[in-house]
Amino acid sequence: MGNGKATALLFAREGARIAAVDLNRAAAEATAEEIRTAGGEALALAGDVSRAADVRAIIEATIERFGRIDILHNNVGIENVGDPVSTTEEDWDRVHNVNLKGPFLMCKYAIPHMERQGGGTIINISSVASLRWSPVPYFPYHTSKAALNHMTRVIARQYAAKNIRCNAILPGMIDTPHVRHHFHDRPEELEEVLRRRTRACPMGRQGTPWEIAQAALFLASDEASYVTGVELVVDGGLTL
Repeated sequence: MGNGKATALLFAREGARIAAVDLNRAAAEATAEEIRTAGGEALALAGDVSRAADVRAIIEATIERFGRIDILHNNVGIENVGDPVSTTEEDWDRVHNVNLKGPFLMCKYAIPHMERQGGGTIINISSVASLRWSPVPYFPYHTSKAALNHMTRVIARQYAAKNIRCNAILPGMIDTPHVRHHFHDRPEELEEVLRRRTRACPMGRQGTPWEIAQAALFLASDEASYVTGVELVVDGGLTL
C-alpha cells in the first residue's frame, strides 16, 4: 500500500468523503471500493494531474458529487534517474510536470472553491530529498520537490487570511510498493536495496505509509488549525 491509498483509507475512517484520483482508473476504483466496503463514501476518478483539462474535470466532478472540497491532498509524484548532465530535457519536463505542475493545477482549480466556502486545507507530499543531497541521482525529482516546498509556503501566506492552510509532508525512507516495483524482476537486488534503506534509518526501520497518513490526518484536522506553511519531516531521524 502506498502513502496516498493509506491516507485515503484513514481519512475515510475519520468520516471524510473521498474523491480518489489516479492516472489508472482501476487503481482509483480499488481504493474507492475498499472505502465503500468499510462503510464510507468514495468517488473514483481518473486523470493526468499534469493536464489542466483533466484537473478541471476532476475538481468539477468532486464538487458535483460532494458540493465542496475541504481537503486537497497532493500525493502524486514520479522520479527519473539522472544528474544535471545526463538528465534529458524530456525527463526534466516530465518529472516537473507531474511533481510541480500537478499540485499547482490542483491548487489553481480547488482554491476558488475553498475561498467560496470559507476555508480549507492543502497538504502537499514532498520528500526529504528536497532538503539534501542524495546518493541516488534523482536530480529533477529533488528540484521539483524543493520547489513544491516553497510553493507550499507561498500559498500558505497568501491565503492565511481566508482560512486556507497549506502544509507539506516530507517523508523519509518509507516502505511502499513503489520501491519494490523498480526491482520486481531482480529479487536479490531488491533485498539488498531494502537492507540498505533500513540501515540508513536511525530508528532501525523504514517508515510505513500509515505513518505518513497519520501526519496528513493531523495537518487536515482541527488540531492543526493554527498550523500553516510548515514542512513536516516524517523520517525517523534520517535528516538529523
